[in-house]
Amino acid sequence: MINDLNMAEMAFALDLQDRIVGLTGISGWYKMTPEFKKAMGSIPELAPKYPTLETLLAAEPDFFFAGWNYGMKVGGEVTPDTLSKYGIKTFVLSESCVFTTAHKNKATMDLLYNDILTLGKIFGKRNDALSLVSGWKKRLSELPKPAAGTRPLKVFVYDSGEDKPFTSGKYAMPTAMIEAAGGKNAMEALDTSWGTTSWERRGRY
Repeated sequence: MINDLNMAEMAFALDLQDRIVGLTGISGWYKMTPEFKKAMGSIPELAPKYPTLETLLAAEPDFFFAGWNYGMKVGGEVTPDTLSKYGIKTFVLSESCVFTTAHKNKATMDLLYNDILTLGKIFGKRNDALSLVSGWKKRLSELPKPAAGTRPLKVFVYDSGEDKPFTSGKYAMPTAMIEAAGGKNAMEALDTSWGTTSWERRGRY
């Protein structure tokens, strides 16, 4: 069982659809693309946002792929500890672990690479995972290099919000992806993973 669109896409990239009993946290947060719907196929969405413990137990999964603030909340009813009591193993998205540790590191592409490799190992798709990571690294290495002395293009990640925009901070994967492509997250000084900022602060960068 998998929570969130991004984690579902990671599993789809490894062709794990036949191992997934259900998804959660998709339609309540996102508008699904035709490509995602096609990859999702007949997999049911069991909850539009956060799954309850009851929802998880009813699906009888062996495994739950989610993250802190991506299907699980610190101190909530759905955590690795609570699920382990029912024999459900949990794989926690590495990016989300900033919510549970005092020692935070800026997001890098290695977070994605390592999570894909771990997912591949869990489901017996190690070679497929290695091939995916190798392909991603190759594509990044083939991007045009900026001219010497030029400043990286600043990118503002807009997720949602009108009075206050919801955006990506230094610990979220978009920061790593922007930098890997040669850019710079305009909100990388935001000391969080995802959070709100002000339009005034955005205008200063």
